[in-house]
Amino acid sequence: MVPYISDVLFNEPQGRPNSLIQFGASLSFLCIFVYSWSVGEAGAVVPWVLFFIVGTALSGIAESLPKNRRRAAGLLRLTAILVLICFLAIMFLAPEYIIG
Repeated sequence: MVPYISDVLFNEPQGRPNSLIQFGASLSFLCIFVYSWSVGEAGAVVPWVLFFIVGTALSGIAESLPKNRRRAAGLLRLTAILVLICFLAIMFLAPEYIIG
């Protein structure tokens, strides 16, 4: 299992189509955050939306790197995964921060 994870994690960046999808997801989460902040409900949305904004943005950056930057792309992917795992851990260990 470990060689497979290493092969996927440190694979060449996939290029523009995947990075545009990731950046689009990050932008849509940012729009959700800005909208909820503008109507005064940011206290209920901030904890979980910020994790998604950062996670998808890091993944988009990793996919937009040149093909020869495999190690940097892998580290960015790993950081994005850790950010989203931290969200899951907070959700199960301290749900009052997520639910609000």
